[in-house]
Amino acid sequence: MKYYFWILGCAMNYSDAERISAIFDSLGYTKTDKESEADLVCVIACSVRQHAVDRIFGKAKEWNETKKKRQLITVLSGCVLEKDRKKMRNIFDIMFEIKDLHMLPEILSSIIDHGSKNSPKAGEYLSIIPNYSSSFRAYVPISTGCNNFCTYCAVPYTRGREKSRPIIEIVNEIKVLVKKGYKEITLLGQNVNSFGNDLPNSKTSTAFGKLVQEIDKIPGNYRVYFYSNHPKDISDDLINILPNLVHFPHYLHLPLQSGNDDILKAMNRHYTQKQYLELVKKIRNTMPDILLTTDIIVGFPGETEEQFLDTLRVVEKVKFEMIFLAQFSPRPGTRAAKMTDSVSKAEKKNRDMTINKTLTSILDRENHKLIGTTQEILVDETKNDKLFGRTRSYKVVEIKKSPTIKAGDFIKVKIDASTAWKLFGVRNQPF
Repeated sequence: MKYYFWILGCAMNYSDAERISAIFDSLGYTKTDKESEADLVCVIACSVRQHAVDRIFGKAKEWNETKKKRQLITVLSGCVLEKDRKKMRNIFDIMFEIKDLHMLPEILSSIIDHGSKNSPKAGEYLSIIPNYSSSFRAYVPISTGCNNFCTYCAVPYTRGREKSRPIIEIVNEIKVLVKKGYKEITLLGQNVNSFGNDLPNSKTSTAFGKLVQEIDKIPGNYRVYFYSNHPKDISDDLINILPNLVHFPHYLHLPLQSGNDDILKAMNRHYTQKQYLELVKKIRNTMPDILLTTDIIVGFPGETEEQFLDTLRVVEKVKFEMIFLAQFSPRPGTRAAKMTDSVSKAEKKNRDMTINKTLTSILDRENHKLIGTTQEILVDETKNDKLFGRTRSYKVVEIKKSPTIKAGDFIKVKIDASTAWKLFGVRNQPF
């Protein structure tokens, strides 16, 4: 039995796929990267964006045609709104919520005879040891679910309320990864800053800070990143801790979503433009070399041209070095879906392009400043005669291929050229 993953959405879905993969492997299945070879297609869905849902419906016809020729089992999990779930029952043979992952062998047994294969013990799905897809890079979820109910987001309705993993479980997972030689670890949560609010005897304002300090004590040569952050929940405690950590680069993803107070209120974000900018100032006072990235939604219901320009002004002031842009699309079941989608598709596209143009200008200037510097690179890909890696601040670097360098290696690279989206360099000396 060969299985194939089609993963849509965020890093949490990719992490979930690694745990699902562990279950499939325990049943004797074999993973394939070619859908045409698969006996089972498992879709990890994302109901956050309408486009992702539309893609699934677009594939349904193709799967139905395949089923006429041979056996094909279709499985669905991930973030799926109830309204979408009802529509997808006619597409998928099996649907399960990710929190019920330990029950997957039993669910599959209604279609496939597994004989006497061992099933995992019942418990929290995040406690299942994943089948990591990379030999040097790993996602480590620290929590699942969300309590914020931003009006545009479906996550609280698909993943439920926030639930944190025990600190000792997270630290032990990372200890094993570091011992195995993993070089990059990313802590995941819909809101990492509220980690611990459901744990016994835990203070939300200090729990995440305590976690990163415990992780940082693990000896080894590795980097740790974390997201997603919520500006309203980033504590002074965390801001003061981060500069003193060894394994956490000065890189922070700080979602803005909008720079206009009225739109932020309509989004249910619980901060103002002034509060966001004050937070940025506070962070930069403790870490002057911090690199900030962000998320922005353009064309939110009711967003006027002047309100959009407020967002653009924040982009120019903060000088983000990456922006993950989304053009608003209503998701059934969210509060924003009941609002009038007043901004045309053409205007959303125009606003998207305007921010991208500003971002390109910022990146061109900031990357040029790095020419002549030596950067620590984690190599993550070889292609033709080129190697590609990322700096500690997650900028892409291209160098000439070397037979002595492989993916997962740390190397030193002297930057000798740049564009807005990439740095170029030559190998300096090995670490």
